[in-house]
Amino acid sequence: MMPPVVQALKPTAAPEAPAAAPQADIVALPLKRPPLAERYGPVLRDVAGRVIPPLIVLTLVLVVWQLLCSQAGSRLPPPTKVLADTWDFIVDPFYDNGGIDKGAFWHIAKSLSRVAIGFTLAAIVGIALGVVVGQSTWAMRGLDPIFQVLRTIPPLAWLPLSLAGFRDAQPSAIFVIFITSIWPVIINTSVGVRHIPQDYRNVAAVIRLSWYEFFWKITLPATVPYIFTGLRIGVGLSWLAIVAAEMLIGGVGIGFFIWDAWNSSRISDIIVALVYIGLVGFLLDRLIAALGHVVSHGTSAS
Repeated sequence: MMPPVVQALKPTAAPEAPAAAPQADIVALPLKRPPLAERYGPVLRDVAGRVIPPLIVLTLVLVVWQLLCSQAGSRLPPPTKVLADTWDFIVDPFYDNGGIDKGAFWHIAKSLSRVAIGFTLAAIVGIALGVVVGQSTWAMRGLDPIFQVLRTIPPLAWLPLSLAGFRDAQPSAIFVIFITSIWPVIINTSVGVRHIPQDYRNVAAVIRLSWYEFFWKITLPATVPYIFTGLRIGVGLSWLAIVAAEMLIGGVGIGFFIWDAWNSSRISDIIVALVYIGLVGFLLDRLIAALGHVVSHGTSAS
């Protein structure tokens, strides 16, 4: 028998560690995708809110037009007759039989080319003059009253003067576009320059910016919303002016097409041409608005 002391000193066996619990397998549950109604519902509702009201109004206008012009003695054709008379002209806008016998595409393209030249010149000169008028008090007092008088002259009133000066229809039409569309660009640009915060001017004076640096770093960014507001008004006036001018100068162009259709009693062609003019004018306005939105990083009106 072992003594008690030795028995007390005998090492005892270490207790066994508890067995590790088995790890549960991690199962990746598939993410539940939201239903199509939740994903595309807001977008569809926004599109419907923008598209359905104009369609309803357009349908009502066509119905009223059809009812009024289908009566005996009506001098204007109903929509069904307009569509029947101009179907070939609508579905084939690219035909070219020489002379002025061309499709709608060529007439609109010719008018747009004139607008592009005249409006570009008006934008360049208008922005430059607007900056000068906005920066200089003396320039504003001397030039602004003249601009306010000249901008009230109708576009066609300039045409005889331009024909007398240029002796050619093409530059005369471009001049009419230029002189019609430049005024809103000048006025809006000058207003934008005058509304530059004084703090910006003070900082420019402290860091001694040159006039060139002040224009590119402060004046131009601060006035972009005003400039593009003037450009949107100007491009609309340009499109109005070219249609009116082309009725008198002749040749290829959507304005002369309307005048030629009137002389030939093709009322349906005139109505279709008016629809084309409205759509192109709307697209031009949207184009300038989108460009202004990009350039101003979303601060210009759209």
